[in-house]
Amino acid sequence: MQASDSVLSAVEDGVLKLTLNRPDKLNAFNIEMHVALRAELERACDDTTIRAVLLTGSGRAFSAGQDLSDRDPRKRTAPHDLGHSLDTYYNPAIRLIRDLRKPVVVAVNGVAAGAGANIALACDIVIAARSAKFVQAFSKVGLVPDAGGSWTLPRILGEPRAKALMLTGEPLAAETAAEWGLIWKAVDDVDLLDQAGQLARKLAKGPTIGLGLTKHLIQLAASNTLDAQLDLERDSQRVAGNSADYAEGVAAFLDKRPPVFRGE
Repeated sequence: MQASDSVLSAVEDGVLKLTLNRPDKLNAFNIEMHVALRAELERACDDTTIRAVLLTGSGRAFSAGQDLSDRDPRKRTAPHDLGHSLDTYYNPAIRLIRDLRKPVVVAVNGVAAGAGANIALACDIVIAARSAKFVQAFSKVGLVPDAGGSWTLPRILGEPRAKALMLTGEPLAAETAAEWGLIWKAVDDVDLLDQAGQLARKLAKGPTIGLGLTKHLIQLAASNTLDAQLDLERDSQRVAGNSADYAEGVAAFLDKRPPVFRGE
């Protein structure tokens, strides 16, 4: 049973599939959707039977970002505290995605705008339909990039491209995003969910501890010195080497058979 109709969830083959489900609003975020998504991400952290997450949107968009109909200044006597909104809703979701020691695949099925784009880009592997577009729409309404966008885009694209996308708000086509290295790849629209699902299931069958540690290593690499990263690799390898999946992987290699990882 769904805790909320705004985020559909299902678990199959170790994959928690989450579908943003406000198609009539282009899956724009309201409080209900925020609460539901956070609950599902926390579930993914706690449930050992979930070994990968697949995130997508229903209808013709991934997410248009914030539902601005909830923020109409004409209906208030005082401005909204958008910092509170970030602290309470967006930032916890970004931290959960980044901190989750399991792979998060996102299938961007249409426009991903504003915070919707940056939530997608916070995921580990981004696959987009060729028709999809990424839009840093904040400048269109007088705001600054949030949901981690001002951190993510300069690191991946460099300052010139990040500034141009964020200052102009021009849409970035999925194929260009792939060419620039912002996402992993763009695929035909009809193949998107099949390819993303196959990838998520493959990752869910992998050595979950090792994959989670790898994700953690990569995310810290940009801010670490080489010495600090070498120490972190040592400590992470020690943990991975004590896992049952490592023992299974070596045994399978020596036996010339496919490994059967259990995420332990």
